[in-house]
Parts: sequence; structure tokens; C-alpha cells
Amino acid sequence: MAFEPYRNEPFTDFADPAAAAAYRDALEEVRGRLGRRWPLVIGGERVETGRWLQSFDPCDPTVVVGEVAMAGPDEIERAMTAATAAYTTWSRWPMLSRARALVRLAAIMRRRKLEFCAWETFEAAKNWREADADVAEAIDFLEYYARESLALAAPLRTHAWPGEENITTLQPLGVGVVIPPWNFLLAILVGTVAAPLVVGNTIVVKPSPATPVIAGLFMECVEEAGLPAGVINLLTGADEDLGDALVDDPRTRFINFTGSIPTGTRIHERAAKIQPGQRFVKRTMLEMGGKDALIVDETADLELAAESVVGSAFSFNGQKCSALSRLIVVDDVHDDLMERVLTRARTLTIGRATENADVTAVITERQFDRIGAYLEAAPSQGRVVLGGSPAKGAGAGWFIEPTIVDDVPADAPIACEEVFGPVLAVIRARDFEHAVEIFNSVDYGLTGGLISRSRDRIERARTELQAGNLYVNRKITGALVGVQPFGGFKLSGTNSKAGGPDYLRLFMEAKTVTERF
Repeated sequence: MAFEPYRNEPFTDFADPAAAAAYRDALEEVRGRLGRRWPLVIGGERVETGRWLQSFDPCDPTVVVGEVAMAGPDEIERAMTAATAAYTTWSRWPMLSRARALVRLAAIMRRRKLEFCAWETFEAAKNWREADADVAEAIDFLEYYARESLALAAPLRTHAWPGEENITTLQPLGVGVVIPPWNFLLAILVGTVAAPLVVGNTIVVKPSPATPVIAGLFMECVEEAGLPAGVINLLTGADEDLGDALVDDPRTRFINFTGSIPTGTRIHERAAKIQPGQRFVKRTMLEMGGKDALIVDETADLELAAESVVGSAFSFNGQKCSALSRLIVVDDVHDDLMERVLTRARTLTIGRATENADVTAVITERQFDRIGAYLEAAPSQGRVVLGGSPAKGAGAGWFIEPTIVDDVPADAPIACEEVFGPVLAVIRARDFEHAVEIFNSVDYGLTGGLISRSRDRIERARTELQAGNLYVNRKITGALVGVQPFGGFKLSGTNSKAGGPDYLRLFMEAKTVTERF
């Protein structure tokens, strides 16, 4: 092994006064740099376009976190040209050399960890724990993929044939487009870039226009790490200016996307069309969200269940594709469990991310309005037993109260559609069989879980519950790189399993060479 064994980046204990003080210092240092302009990065050059997109603090939209250059057709052409040129040399680097570059990048980001966390607190309204976990996951992706790549440098195992040499090797695909989301603004950006990069591909990355500044900070680290110009090219700007054009470009060999079903399936459809000059079938790796459920049966430890429910539903304001949005409770324990859940949920604080509140602002005004429409309809779909409206007194930002809607029919919109906010629908089940039926009744299959003491039911859940990541007797969020490979099926995506041993293979193709002697 070229490197020390992989281990997950440790989380910070903010109960330690020194750690809390260091975070506050980082916030103040970053606060002094808010509002600066961040150029595109194309072929290693910083590029300004004269048009700027603003990023706002969700907890106080009067604060401009930064302005990023807006790319258009000319910049797309430059980026694709740069990535194509860089591929010629980068793809021929030894795998170990590329892995070394990722480990170097991880070390730089580790040294700047608190700085990254503070930027996330301002740009995405992540409280300290959520920001810390997000940055740790980004570092994990770099370290894990660096090590996993080394095995892919060797020929694949084949059988011998008399008088011939037969060898099958893996090679990179080419130029890829990476489209990460705003919720894990650093972790998913880094993970979806690093995986194809380490096996020899080059990248054009288009971050979400809601959180583009963090990508500029990442590119500073890329430059410091000494990665060759053009292997990662950053295009920021409006979705409508960049998305379709990057997907359609005949030089785009693959698209690595995380986001909504409508956007993901649009990418999949457009990628299937052969463009003039295109000489390959494009690949799409799509992660498209969830409507994630937790079953609690009558044998469950209800204190564990209540802790798991609140932690899974309301961390980062429910803005995780893995977040709990459907609580399916066997009727016999419904009332007891709900009392415990409500007791815990009422203790959650609502406020600014810089002040480390449990629940902060949702990402944008558009998302605030979208969640608000679900809240308006909630009383017609069930009983609102907690929250149900924008939070008052929290400030001028886009705050929404943690909301629980009880006695929701399994087919109600709030129980079937991805709200992507701090909204939990509670559905009663007659028994475990009914709970399984409800669990599997939606279009999604990303995460889910079961709280139960029944060995038989736990074993049934392993095979019967349709979720790419199934958690038993714990919360359903918080997958760790290398520990719980992450990705769903059904309309949750292509089951790519990020952070797992098969992920890198998606960005390579096999070539067999036979020589008769």
C-alpha cells in the first residue's frame, strides 16, 4: 500500500470550549472576506466575464456571501477545449501519481477545514455540526478514492489460452461534466469530481447557482495542490445558460449529476441523443433524491425510535436526500411514540447558523415558497401537531418551523412527494405487513429504516424494503464514505453507490488486447 490505511476523517467535538472558540474565530475571519468576487477557472486561468451572480446568506439574505462570474457559450467552449487538451496527458499519468495528487489535495483541505466550515455556515446556513460533517466527508472522498484507484491500475483477471497473451485493462472515458447540488455543497462536489478524476478523466464542473462560492474556494486548493491546468475547470452561472449546453456537447463523455428527478431524467434523455460529431454513447450517473421512510413497529425501543426520528427528519432542516420525511408507525405504539417525538422536537432551537441553532434557514426564497405551499395544504392532508408555518422571531432569513403532520394518508401528496424541508408526514400502519406495503408504495428508493426488536422482521426488512441504504435501529442519515456506500434505486437514481468499492469503475471502460506468439 502506497499510503497509510484509509480511515474516516474525525468529527469535531464542539462541546470542547477550545473547538467552539476556534469555530467562532473562523466565522469572524470569513465574515471579513464576504462579498468578494470569484472568477471562473478554465485551463488553470482565472476568467471574468463581466456578469456576476450573487450568493446570499439564507439566514440573512441582505448579506452577499460572494459574487461569481457567470459563464456562457464562449466559456463553455473554452472549458471543453481545455479539458479535452488536458485529458491527453492526465489520462497517461500513472494511477499512483493521480492518487498522490488527491491525497495532497486532501491534506490541504484538512489544514483549511475550519475555513471551509465557516464558508458553508454562511453560504448554506449549515450549523457547526453539519458543516463539519460535510467538510469531513469531502476529505474522506479524496482519501478513499485515492486508495481505491490503485487496484484498478492492474489488469483484470482473465483465463490463459495456449500460445497467446490476453490482457484486459481499464482506461478512463474522457471529458466529463459534473453537476453537484447545493445541500452537500462541498462533499458531493468534491466526491463527484474526485472519483472520475483519479482514474484519468478530466472535468468541467458546474456547481449549483445557490452555493457557487464554495466551489471557488475548492479551486484555490486544487491550484495549491499542483493539479495540472485544465484537469478541473469551473463554470459558474445560471442553470439555463449552462446545463443543457454542457450535457449536449459532443465532447461530453459522461455526466455525474446529483439533484431532482425532473432535472436528472432530463439529463438522461438528452444524453441519450447522439449529437453531430459524437462518437460514443454518453454515460449518466444520477442521484435523484428520496421520500425516505422509517418504520417503527410495536416491539421497538421507543426512546431510540424518537431520537432516530428527530435526528433524521430535522438535521440540516430536512434538506438531505436521505432525510426522513415519512414516519410509518404501527398503530399499537403510535400515541406513545408521538408523545416522545414531540417532546424531543419541541426542544429544537431555531435561528442563525452562525449561532449554531439546531434548525436554520432553508436555502433560498424559492425553496421557502415551495415548502410553504406544502404547509398550506397540510391541514387538508392530516393533523398538524407541530409547526406548520414560517418561524417567527428567527430573523429576516428563510426560516421554517420543524413541522410534523400526523394521520396522513399514505397516498397524500405530502406523503409521496419530496418536500426537501423540515416537514415530517406520520402514517399509521395496521401491522408490520401494512407498514412494508406503505414503505414501498412511493416512486423513490434511496434510504429508509426499521426500529424493531424482532429478529424475523429485521431479516425480512433486509430483503423486502426497497431502499438503496437501509438502516436498522439507528437514524437513516449520515452515511460514511467507505463504510456505507450511498445510492438508491427506483427513481432515486442509477444506484451508483458513491463512496463504495465499485464507484470508480463507472468512469472507466475495459480494453482487451490479444497477441498470438
